[in-house]
Amino acid sequence: MRILTASLFFASVLFVLADGPQDNIAEKVRPVPPEGVMVPAEVRADLQKGVDDLGKQIAILKKSLAGKPQAELLPDVEIFHNSVRYALAHNEFYDVKEFPIAKKHLQLGMDRAKSLAEGKAPWITATGLVVRGYRSKIDNSVQPYGIAIPADYTGMADRKRRLDLWCHGRGEKLSELNFVEGVMRSAGQFVPAGGMVLQLYGRYCCANKFAGEMDGIEAMNHVENNYSIDRNRVVIRGFSMGGAACWQFAVHYPGRWAAAAPGAGFSETPEFLRVFQKEIITPNAWEKKLLHWYDCTDWAINLANLPVVAYSGEIDNQKQAADIMETYLKKEGIELRHIIGPKTGHSYHPAAKKEVSDRIDAIVEKGRNPIPKRIRFSTYTLRYNQMLWVQVDLLKQHWEKALVDAEIVDSKTIKASTTNVEGLTLRMPSGLCPLDVTQKTKVILDGVEITCDAPQSDRSWVAHFRKENNIWKLVTAPTAPGERKVHGLSGPIDDAFMDSFLVVRPTGESKNPKVQAWVKAEMDRSLDHWRKQFRGEARVKNDTDVTAEDIKKNHLILWGDASSNKLIAKIASKLPVQWGSELVVNKEKFSSSDHALIMIHPNPENPGKYVVLNSGFTFRDYDYLNNARQIAKLPDYAVIDLNIAPNARFPGKVKTAGFFNDAWKFE
Repeated sequence: MRILTASLFFASVLFVLADGPQDNIAEKVRPVPPEGVMVPAEVRADLQKGVDDLGKQIAILKKSLAGKPQAELLPDVEIFHNSVRYALAHNEFYDVKEFPIAKKHLQLGMDRAKSLAEGKAPWITATGLVVRGYRSKIDNSVQPYGIAIPADYTGMADRKRRLDLWCHGRGEKLSELNFVEGVMRSAGQFVPAGGMVLQLYGRYCCANKFAGEMDGIEAMNHVENNYSIDRNRVVIRGFSMGGAACWQFAVHYPGRWAAAAPGAGFSETPEFLRVFQKEIITPNAWEKKLLHWYDCTDWAINLANLPVVAYSGEIDNQKQAADIMETYLKKEGIELRHIIGPKTGHSYHPAAKKEVSDRIDAIVEKGRNPIPKRIRFSTYTLRYNQMLWVQVDLLKQHWEKALVDAEIVDSKTIKASTTNVEGLTLRMPSGLCPLDVTQKTKVILDGVEITCDAPQSDRSWVAHFRKENNIWKLVTAPTAPGERKVHGLSGPIDDAFMDSFLVVRPTGESKNPKVQAWVKAEMDRSLDHWRKQFRGEARVKNDTDVTAEDIKKNHLILWGDASSNKLIAKIASKLPVQWGSELVVNKEKFSSSDHALIMIHPNPENPGKYVVLNSGFTFRDYDYLNNARQIAKLPDYAVIDLNIAPNARFPGKVKTAGFFNDAWKFE
């Protein structure tokens, strides 16, 4: 009954505001999230008092627990505070039935706060349905997740358990309040016997992309650190928008999972929008490259080492997602196991659901093979650079297809072929290397034979290779950050918002009034929309207050120009642009008085982190209406004509835009 209750709950969220052709008018964009219902004054006053009281208890706990291990449990209290605080502050109550739920959340938060004050935390050893939280490294926000714990689980000393991650469907009204309430009702659609289920919030309604993608990684890491999890029996699952999330998790992180089970959803952007949204897109050159990021069809070969069981309803137009993946997998010689619910729309057919479950259970029983004999891996960006024992360190050309086909030939030989790869690491962790520890290892890389050290006595082995003058060489380490595009420093602009970032506000006046006005409006908008779409509160400092520690730990999102922002003034001469009365970008000249520069680049003050100039995440209001549109919209740099006002699609007229090469220079 609990599962049914939660399924109905999330279904009601899913179809309140379904996207469709009515959302193809960029000039007439409805708000996402939508406006909530009116909260009666007496209800608001009562809930606000509860929020304030719980906030005071949290403040007391932060002070008393500072520096103690128990401080790590504060997010488990804060999730209840935020669920009500956000709903009140941002008009996100969507039904009068949510008022008593909010009251309940405040009491649950108070109960946990009281327990922590007494040195207790009973929820961390509880079985059944538990809601927890973690503090994200991205913006220091507290994010919730649901975890279903089997009744016979006894703690970290318990046998290692299977873990299934579940990605939810589209829910424009899926506030923190509604999500937390939902995961306290049920484990969801699939509950494996003896296993755990992790229900991801995914930072609201972004199909687990960008910060929502990192939510999956961070929540899973939190669970693995707090529960006894078998890392070789982790499954990624989801339905509808969650099915789309499942596809991208599968192709981007193929080495993390024992199996993937996407249901419906979408797996790429252009064809899905044509079929589902009745929208034809005509991307330009740099937009075509950016489509590679989340078009899972381009990464199909990565499923050669990951078992997949896809599901669709026979009469569901979102069956298109698995159909097109099936086409692309066939090109790689892979036959997709696609279970189809007969005469079924956008839901699971009972018999088909059982078949999906049985097949996944059989796969997970065997578990993931962490050192398969052969790995075929593809990538377009070093954001995703690893599959098990193969890691791509450098690309010749970003956003062009890179391939590695590597095989353990025998106990002393590895053979690999590559395309568009200039740096490669082969790494096998302790206890897992099958190579002979008494002999040197021979690596044949694109026909070049290279002799490497033998494995260590702990049965671990690692070797780094890099092309020098187009010839593969054995090297001691990958290239240092700043010299080339590397993992975590490869652009485009949206990449900066997938790790710790700090927004830096200018305190000076720009010499150019148009720039000054645009910067303020766009910066304020970016902060507001970060909260709305990624459910965090971005950290902000004035340019005069940024410390050396801030620069060391964060990507810096710098707003303004050299005349208004002290940090931009400090690094302007070290960036690959000229910025005076004229803005010179890739040999093109623009008037600085009515053009703004948007850019991402390694920080000259700390090449291990980015600076971003004048941009938040790059998709905008129009794209919120369909999750397949929520993709990167700007590349590494762009110049914006401020004579054209920002709209629901762009921050102004894009005069020029493009990518730096892999040495962070213009082509």
